[in-house]
Amino acid sequence: MGVANDHSIAWGIAKALHAEGAELAFSYQGEAFGKRVEPLAASLNSEFLIDVDVQDDASLDACFTRLQAEWGQIDFLVHAIAYSDKKELTGRFINTSRENFKTSLSISCFSFIDVARRAAALMPEGGSLITLTYQGSTRVTPYYNVMGVAKAALESSVLYLANDLGPQGIRVNAISPGPMRTLAGAAIGGARKTYRFTEENAPLRANATLEAIGGTAVYLLSDYGACTSGEIIRVDGGFHAIGMPQPENL
Repeated sequence: MGVANDHSIAWGIAKALHAEGAELAFSYQGEAFGKRVEPLAASLNSEFLIDVDVQDDASLDACFTRLQAEWGQIDFLVHAIAYSDKKELTGRFINTSRENFKTSLSISCFSFIDVARRAAALMPEGGSLITLTYQGSTRVTPYYNVMGVAKAALESSVLYLANDLGPQGIRVNAISPGPMRTLAGAAIGGARKTYRFTEENAPLRANATLEAIGGTAVYLLSDYGACTSGEIIRVDGGFHAIGMPQPENL
């Protein structure tokens, strides 16, 4: 869930899963996104596309009813959905509006809980759920604003879901990449500066690649990650370990 184009993190994950033999279904929201996703899905031998609005219970119910009808059960789910009003991803966090706060938390956090509940019902033999987060959840990042709060809530939800679903053999984790040049990332004010700053100061002097994130997802969604649950795995070139810029950038 969440492929927007061929630069999407979700697309990097889909390609990695396909390379390992996974059979995939893709969700999208609205005709415009559907036209973008269809040729990408086809390139991975998938014609299984579902129009889903994660703020509409009937739409979500229809999605999982179709999955059950087509496959009977599923092994994993990838949640790569987030949203906030672009106008509120500049300026000061204190000016966050009530309406955008509710919308951001609903789409970026509650939707994962909502789909996890439905997906778990289709995992009688266990499975794996992953979502995507960002370091703005725990460290102030310029212009990330209410999305930082939404991601903090999402990461906490990962822990509680991991505990709830563990007895059913279902693992729940999150991947936290560094800044990426994606459609979602471009909506954040100062995105180019953030990308450049992390690249110059991360221990590896590099930002994450779609391939690296995809490989991490394969680990978490396959039997290789059989004993990993409740984790926030950072794929950010080591930037999360740095307390200040590198000496040459001071």
